[in-house]
Parts: sequence; structure tokens; C-alpha cells
Amino acid sequence: MTQNATKKKSFYAQMLKLVIPIAIQNLLSAAVNSADVIMLNYVDQASISAVSLASQYAGVIFSLLYGIGTGATMLCSQYYGKKDFRAIQAVEGIAFRFSISFCMLFGLLAFFIPESLMRIFTPDEELIRIGASYLKVISIAYVCWGITEVYMSVLRSISRVTVCTILSVITFSLNILLNAVFIFGLFGAPKLGAVGVAAATSISRLVQLAGCFLISLTSKDVKLDLRYIFIKNTLLFQDFVRLSLPALANDVIWGLAFSTYSVILGHLGSDVVAANSFVVVVRNFGTVLCFGVASAGSILLGQILGRGDLEEARMGAKRLMKLTVGSGIIGGLIVLASIPGVLWYASSSLSATALGYLKTMLFINTYYIMGAAVNTTLIAGVFRAGGDSKFGFICDTIDMWCYAVPLGFLSAFVFKLPVMWVYFLLCTDEFVKWPWVLKRYKSEKWLKNITRDDLF
Repeated sequence: MTQNATKKKSFYAQMLKLVIPIAIQNLLSAAVNSADVIMLNYVDQASISAVSLASQYAGVIFSLLYGIGTGATMLCSQYYGKKDFRAIQAVEGIAFRFSISFCMLFGLLAFFIPESLMRIFTPDEELIRIGASYLKVISIAYVCWGITEVYMSVLRSISRVTVCTILSVITFSLNILLNAVFIFGLFGAPKLGAVGVAAATSISRLVQLAGCFLISLTSKDVKLDLRYIFIKNTLLFQDFVRLSLPALANDVIWGLAFSTYSVILGHLGSDVVAANSFVVVVRNFGTVLCFGVASAGSILLGQILGRGDLEEARMGAKRLMKLTVGSGIIGGLIVLASIPGVLWYASSSLSATALGYLKTMLFINTYYIMGAAVNTTLIAGVFRAGGDSKFGFICDTIDMWCYAVPLGFLSAFVFKLPVMWVYFLLCTDEFVKWPWVLKRYKSEKWLKNITRDDLF
């Protein structure tokens, strides 16, 4: 076997070890979201719509945390390739400073002014009432996320993905169980409806936080130690700000844009909001493998670049793109195959108009997933592995805020196009940026070792 063939086999073997646990975590996360919709389907359409809208804030928080976490991963994966654990601890501490601050802010807003937060998305008083009660309870979970998501990102960056998956299995299984208990009033518990979803999430996230501390006890090199916040290193802080804040801003503007899509749809009626709540669940399942490939690729390419093997990183990126196309096709087929079952299930709670919207939206997402898969792998995977986070921020800002969001508002409120035409136009955003993204990939400006020597 030639050296190139050996490296190729090793790359795919390492990718498999990373992709499977990460994909399982993504699948479990999607399962929890689907459990919310499935169980609330037995309550009423208003609860489904209210939780769907209120959950947009969780989406913004996760965009923030994903940006901070992937920013930390950019540095930690490369320093892990270099075996510099002191630098990894310092980066973890820097990430905590940002994540805990953001989540505390959102938690306080959700607890004290939930009605005002809901009014941003809908004028419907019933949806505001249900959504506000949901936000007040789930504010506890926001604070937990600020700690657990960063720590688990650092663990994944040093290839400790299996232990993260085990913790996710426990957390998400508990979440689904508690959903049933609090929504339906099992075992003598009160029937809480939408509030039950929030209570289940908050309790399970508290358990996840406790699990992270237990994992920390068995970790020799990287622990969940909030004292890392006080590690001072000017160069690392500058690197984190320079590399991570564009990634953070990228994910925030991406998350806010998707929330704005929901604002647009929310003002077009509760039927499309309810239909979209089902679509989001199905799309999440369809993108499980795609996003797993992107996350695993970012970690593995980062470690290779940290070792200084630029040629192997170049070849690894090409192999990653082949995996991405395959995962995008699989994701689209999953959505397509799910359509009959989803329509049958949703027919018990959705109106005829909402069901019509749901069918069309699912067909649109069968190909939309491929656009998302390619862009996510390149922007959040390949480019960030080499510290190239600024391009993604610029690209998504222009694409979503100068193209998709204005197009959505104009089509919905100025030209007053049919609802499904508005949705279709919003779903062109991923394909519009393909030419820029592919050109950046071919330029190889992302191919860099971003570590430093003698930091301490």
C-alpha cells in the first residue's frame, strides 16, 4: 500500500470515529425537538406554534454558543495537534467569559420580560401568553448551556467525542421522558402543556451540567474548571478575538436571519407557523449526517494543520467534500421518504391549509439540504479548521441580510406573493452563495497553521 493510500485510509477511519458519535448527538438533539412537536400535537396547534416561535431564542443562543464553541475548536484542535494543553485550558477559559455572559443576559430577559420577547414574533395574544410561560421556565436552561456547550466543544476538539455522546444520550433521553411526564401529567405530575416542555429541558440541562463536572473528574488534561477564566495570556486572547469573534458573529447573524424568516412567516398566519414547526424537525433529521461531517472535518483538519502537515490537510479537505455531497444526497432522500408519514401524523392537529403548506415546504427542503450541506462543511468546517472565519461572516451577512431577508419582506409585505412563494424565495439563500464559497475553497487561503510557540 502506497503512503498516499495509507493516509487516505487513516483519514476516513478517523473521520468515521468522529462522525458517528457527533451524528448521534445531532440525531438525539433532533429527536428532542421532534418529541416536543409530537407530544404537543396532542395538546393543540396554538401550543405547537407558540413553542416554535419561543424556541427561536434558543436558536439564537445556540448560534452564539456554536460560534464561541467552534471558535474555541479552531484553536483547541490545532493546539491539540501540537499537544499544548496549557494553551487549550487558556482558550477554554476565554470562551467561558463570553458564553456565560451571553447566556446570563438571555436568561434574565427570558425570565423578566418574556411577553416583550414574544411580541417580536407574533401579535397573537394566545401565542404570546403560551410562549411567555415557556420562556420564563426555560431561562434556567440558558445558563446551563453557557457552560456545557463550551466544555463539550473543547472535549470534541481533542477527539473525546464518545464521552460527549454518552452524556448526550443520557441528557436527551431524560428530556424526552420528562416531556411526556409534564405534558401528559404522568405519574401524578401536573399537566403543564408547553410549560412542561420548558421544565423538561431545564431539568435535563441541569443534569447535563452535573455530568460535565463528573467527566471533568476523569480528565487529566482538560477539566471543567471555571478558574480557567482567570488564565491570562494576551496573545491567545488576541487570537481568540481575531479568529472566534468573526465565527461568533457569523453564527449570530445566521441565527438571527433564520429567526427573521420566522418573523416573516409568523406574520403570514398561524397555519404556516404550525407547518414550519414540523418542517424544522424533519429538516433537522435530514441534516444530522451533513452537520456531523462538517463538525468532524473541522476537528480532524484542525489537528492536521496544528501538526504543520499542510499537504495532508489539502487532501483531507478534498476527501471531506466527497463525503459532504454524499451526506447531502442522503439527507434529501430522508426528507423525501418522510413526507407521507409526516403528513399523516400532522393531519390530526393541523388545518387543511397548514397541511398543504407542510407538503410543499417538505418538497422544497429535499434539495435545500444539499445547499446547506456544502456551505456548512466549507464555511464551518474546512475554512474554520485553518482559522478562516472572517470570510464566512462576510459571505453570510451579504447573502442573508442583503439578499434573503429583504427579499422575504418584499415578497411577503410589498408584493404580497402567495405564502409558499415567500417560503421558496427564502430557501434560495444557500444556493446564491455557492459561487463565492467554492471560489474561496479553491483559493486555499484557509490552509494555515494558526498556533504559536512559547506562549507560557
